[in-house]
Amino acid sequence: METRSRAWLWWPGGGGLALVLYVLLPGGAATTLAAVVGVAAVVLTVAGVRRRPPSSRTAWWTFTAGLVLWVAGDALYAFDAVVTGAHEYPSLVDAAYLSAYPLFVIALFRLSRYRRRRELAGIIDTAMIATGLGLVYWVFVVGPIVRDTSMPPLMRLVTAAYPTAGVLLFAVVGPMLIQPGRRSPSTWLLTAGSAATLAGNVGFTLVTAGGELKDRLVFAGFVFAYCCFAGAALHPSGNGPDPKRSNAHGWRRIVMLTGTSLLVPAVLLVEARREAEDVDIRAIAVGSVILFLLMLLRLSGIFATVQRQSEQLERLAMRDDLTGLANRRLFEQYLSQALRDGLVQVAVLDLNGFKEVNDTFGHATGDQLLIVVAERLREAMRGDDVVARMGGDEFALLVREVSPTAMSAIAERITASLRRPVEANGQHLVVSASIGTAGNEGGEVSSDEVLRRADWAMYAAKRAGGGRHLRYTAELDAQATVRARAGADLRTALEEGQFHLVYQPIVELPGGRIVSVEALVRWTHPERGFVSPAEFVPIAEETGLIIELGEWILRQACARAVSWFAEYGPSAPQRISVNVSARQLAEPGFAGLVGAVLTETGLRPEQLVVELTETAVFDGGQALRTVELLHKRGVRIALDDFGTGHSSLTLLHTVPVDILKVDKSFVDKVTMAGRHAVIATALIQVSDGLGLQAVAEGVETAEQAEELYRLGYRLAQGYHFGKPVAQPDFTREFAA
Repeated sequence: METRSRAWLWWPGGGGLALVLYVLLPGGAATTLAAVVGVAAVVLTVAGVRRRPPSSRTAWWTFTAGLVLWVAGDALYAFDAVVTGAHEYPSLVDAAYLSAYPLFVIALFRLSRYRRRRELAGIIDTAMIATGLGLVYWVFVVGPIVRDTSMPPLMRLVTAAYPTAGVLLFAVVGPMLIQPGRRSPSTWLLTAGSAATLAGNVGFTLVTAGGELKDRLVFAGFVFAYCCFAGAALHPSGNGPDPKRSNAHGWRRIVMLTGTSLLVPAVLLVEARREAEDVDIRAIAVGSVILFLLMLLRLSGIFATVQRQSEQLERLAMRDDLTGLANRRLFEQYLSQALRDGLVQVAVLDLNGFKEVNDTFGHATGDQLLIVVAERLREAMRGDDVVARMGGDEFALLVREVSPTAMSAIAERITASLRRPVEANGQHLVVSASIGTAGNEGGEVSSDEVLRRADWAMYAAKRAGGGRHLRYTAELDAQATVRARAGADLRTALEEGQFHLVYQPIVELPGGRIVSVEALVRWTHPERGFVSPAEFVPIAEETGLIIELGEWILRQACARAVSWFAEYGPSAPQRISVNVSARQLAEPGFAGLVGAVLTETGLRPEQLVVELTETAVFDGGQALRTVELLHKRGVRIALDDFGTGHSSLTLLHTVPVDILKVDKSFVDKVTMAGRHAVIATALIQVSDGLGLQAVAEGVETAEQAEELYRLGYRLAQGYHFGKPVAQPDFTREFAA
């Protein structure tokens, strides 16, 4: 690879060899060599141009036309040498040579512009180099020739034209060298050929001594240029911009700008040391004015670029890339200013179920959903209101000079707007948002405090059930304090072993034999005593402690079931049920944890029942994948509180279920004629029809047990058969 990357060096190497041969060979052989090299360069250039993309092909054809004129000049020069033995100056030879330079300049400028992709900057760079070098060559080379009245006007014009053409040629190529980044081989070859051409033209003009050797050395430079130009045309790097370009103003550009601007004082210093009497003050003055104006124009472009990039950086720092909304940083700035100005209302909203959308349909769909939500929020707000994306699926609104009542109306309007179906990446989605609002109507308050209040109100709305709005009140802070204390107490309870399990029997009807038990967690606080699961389980879910608590419950229950099998044998319950929360199911590693616990304790998968609520798997996503994986491994799945969730019958098509636990609300009035008895009957029929087991929960009387048995229920659970206790009596049977 390294060898291939440096293969282009053969072109200047071959050009150097041709240069040496041209100088050393006899006259006729040298002329033949120059002709062969020139024709070969044209042929190779044509071959390279034919492989160029259309975007650069015109420029290369123009360059090829210039080479053809050079070869024509060589042919005319050789003809004069062979036929007449003399060479007139100026002649058609010079016309052919000089006619090639406008084509070279046009072609190289188009190629350098194609590489830079910055037309105005490239033009100014070229003009500055041309002006600076042109001033030097005018003062020291061209000016003296033009003022030399001993030469005829046409000869003076042609003599001055050669170095001028060389300066223009190099001025066009020069800006490519000062661009930041790495130069391509094609660029280096074009630069080398242009430099050789400039050197040859200057030598032709300035060097008067040396005779034939001088002519050989001058024309050898053009032979070298032929090889470099052909290599540039053939090399693949000429097909596109130079690699790793950037818009940065690197050190090369700074050196160029500085060096060019210093050429005027440098010329004056040199002329002063020479004590020249014919200093061309007019040319120096014109050159300095042009350079100053070009430098001013170039610096204004740099300043404009810096300003534009600064604005872009500010937008990146203050705006959300995805939605274009203000980000948290900009929102907080607006909020701080608004609080100083007067009455302010803030809303914080969080999308419900957004994680499940990402998990189910992918992040592209989730991003599209966020864009639609942002647009709806913009449409729902006034022009001077601020809408921001605070991160993830959380947004914030800033509304000035409205009352809390009006802000509540705005929140309800937004809630209704977000309930409309959203089409994202071909998916029809229905989303809702939990919204919390707060303001400064109660007195002076900091921006952080207003945001905290709105944020806490939003979380309270989410806990109360998605898709609603709550306004901040002081009671929320009191609840937060209680919940924070309870969270700390929960952590202590886990560490100090304050939790224990109790087990409620699930019996077989009508005989009442215990066939299964449900493990239930209990907390005995050292100061408060018994703490209801209805109080601490939601806090455990909110704080994430349910993950650790759930793992502890699972291990304890499985180990206890194995010990019962060893102690009671056939009298032991056939299965043990463990309740699992939505938070646990959402953990990607939960199925693996269940498998590890079964392996450690020795409990068979079919002896474990995982109980989950309908809401835990309603939105699909990771929770549903976890349930499917557990079911495939043999663990039985039970839907708890069946009939009270979002869409119970629909879930039976999507969730792999083995057991339906009919909610207590349908059992309470099963002995009375009415809709509850009808529903209880329908549920057992659905269960039997799908080949599932049905467990009636909350059975408290013998009459309920008898009626349930008559309806077809064969499994029941409730206080009538036994309360949850640490050690159920498996030898006892509960007659229905």
